[in-house]
Amino acid sequence: MRIGLLTEGGYPYATGEARLWCDRLVRGLPQHEFELYALSRSAEQEERGRVVLPEHVTRVWTAPLWAPADDGHTYSRRERRRFADCFKELVRGICAGESEPFAAGLYGLAELAREQGGLYAALRSETAVRAVESACRAPGALRSVQRAQVADLLDFVDELERLLRPLSLDWYEDLSEVDVCHAAAGGVAALPGLLAKRFFGVPLLVTEYGVQLRAHYLEHAPSGPAGAPGGAARPAVRALLAAFHMRLATEIYARADLLTPGNAHARRWQERCGATRDRLRTVYPGMEADRFATVGEDPDRGDPDTLVWVGRIEPAKDLIALLHAFAEIRRAAPQTRLRIFATAVVPGYLADCRSLAAQLFPDEAADAVTAGENPVTFEEIGGPDAASPAEAYGCGRVVVLSSVIEGFPITLAEAMLCGRATVSTDVGAVCEVIGGTGLVVPPRNPRALADACLSLLRDPERAHRLGAAARARALELFTVEQNVAAFREIYLRLLARGPARPDGGVPFEQPPEARVPGHWTSPTWAAAAPAPAKAPNAPGQPANAPAKTASAPAKTANAPAKTANAPAKTPSTTTTTEAPV
Repeated sequence: MRIGLLTEGGYPYATGEARLWCDRLVRGLPQHEFELYALSRSAEQEERGRVVLPEHVTRVWTAPLWAPADDGHTYSRRERRRFADCFKELVRGICAGESEPFAAGLYGLAELAREQGGLYAALRSETAVRAVESACRAPGALRSVQRAQVADLLDFVDELERLLRPLSLDWYEDLSEVDVCHAAAGGVAALPGLLAKRFFGVPLLVTEYGVQLRAHYLEHAPSGPAGAPGGAARPAVRALLAAFHMRLATEIYARADLLTPGNAHARRWQERCGATRDRLRTVYPGMEADRFATVGEDPDRGDPDTLVWVGRIEPAKDLIALLHAFAEIRRAAPQTRLRIFATAVVPGYLADCRSLAAQLFPDEAADAVTAGENPVTFEEIGGPDAASPAEAYGCGRVVVLSSVIEGFPITLAEAMLCGRATVSTDVGAVCEVIGGTGLVVPPRNPRALADACLSLLRDPERAHRLGAAARARALELFTVEQNVAAFREIYLRLLARGPARPDGGVPFEQPPEARVPGHWTSPTWAAAAPAPAKAPNAPGQPANAPAKTASAPAKTANAPAKTANAPAKTPSTTTTTEAPV
């Protein structure tokens, strides 16, 4: 089976859980061919390079969302009129909160981009700005967008062009040949799969471990958690972007063949946006349990008087409340320590936390000649005392999560794999992950957090029982093996449902042997025929980018033909890896 894996800002470039999840999935299914279609978010991300890919990844396509893609193309009067009609429908759906005109405009723009090679200039034109202004002033427009000023309109059109850049990519002829499109996230990452579904009938699978619509709301909120600044500066821009993401999410959830949320919290968001229950299946993310086996199978390891916190130091994690809770704990149990291990930091927030810790807990010394020590330490994963996350969790008997905003708490699942008792705030999917194997308290309540931690510190046997139960639950639900097995079955189910393609093709009609890469009709030692002269590389195309696999199957027979004089499409980077024959 050929799987087209769609990513944005993750695999095969970025580090972090998003990259690890995709890598584990691809490596866990070597019997399938994978083609990667990646949208990169920054030049720095691409410069860091890619992870080493297995042999059954036969092709890698990448396209930037961060760089302008103006090819200098101009449009005829007929094309401009057609663009204006489609774009008006799109922005009418955005400003009025209506799905039908949004979908009609989106697919109309996609068809135009496919024929003309891109819409960069059109999406940034005065026509686009005037269309947004008219939609904002029209009767029935959302109240939050009616007062948009010129600066708001310009900012929104600029951001909308970036979000719609996947419409202009030259991926869709290749996506028409895959058996399943699997979007590793919703939002813009799923847009190419949505178009492949629309134009070629390719089954679309969308996996969301963190709902992209929710992430957008949090990122562009007027103020972040705990008063941190964030998001767009003007309310009208925020409202327009939120309306676009809502309409896009609704369309994706309505058209996808199957949605696989990573938890019930994400599933509820999808249902609120129109997803039907018959197309929803919860698939928990998978983690490598072997990395935590040493600590998990040795529950006596770690200081019984030490609390451990692991994660990204940012306002959403509410370490301020944790420090105040620890002050209460120290009054009742003066020997207790708190070790904070950072996987990443927001520098300003880290400075605030260090300052508060110094005020609440002055350095303590045993005598007049001993250097004082603070009971709260800020450390990094990879440091001398914690070279890995497993070692960080193993430093204590109780792991604390104090977040006010959380999706799927990865650090909590890792602590469970380590056999540690946990105290967590009731946010996101925490209760679903814990499942009765840990203590849960309300968020922003330092007193409740302190009482729960003290109850486990004073009762080591209870902490041991909870840790053992937590490890058993994590091994049952949150391993790579269960995750890969779920998607193996999902891929087969999607293909077995029957053809949804316009040409009425039959699954497995063309066996894998019909797509042997290379010149399979000639001996491997025979000299290859001279290659025809190639056209100059498009701007942004690497000079040494290899060509596509020569033996790729023919395009869909009834796919609309491209315009003969169409200009080159938006430049993208292509890498093709051929498996050995």
